[in-house]
Amino acid sequence: MGIKPLIDHRIYTITPRRMGEFIDIFQRLAMPILKETLGSPLGFYTSLVGPQNQFVHLWGYDSLADYERRCAARDSHPAFAEYLAASGHLIVAQETRLIRSINGFDDWVAS
Repeated sequence: MGIKPLIDHRIYTITPRRMGEFIDIFQRLAMPILKETLGSPLGFYTSLVGPQNQFVHLWGYDSLADYERRCAARDSHPAFAEYLAASGHLIVAQETRLIRSINGFDDWVAS
């Protein structure tokens, strides 16, 4: 897979004591669509220290154009609205960050 030059770093803050319900909906309804449109994720995490009830996921892209193309495919997928409707009441806040790699550091990163 290699190091992706652009990372979509998403943080969803979930209603307290509802993380299990959110993860179930995300796995059943979102992941098949995301896998089809965005490809393979880089990872999934929940917060341990700091702000609580956060679900973090990372997706890698080759460029901003690649990100925009794949996100448009996700957003226009006929089944994506079902996931949004099923999960909307569980998401308190969402942050989306696009972060980019720094040239010259690839040798330090585990593959």
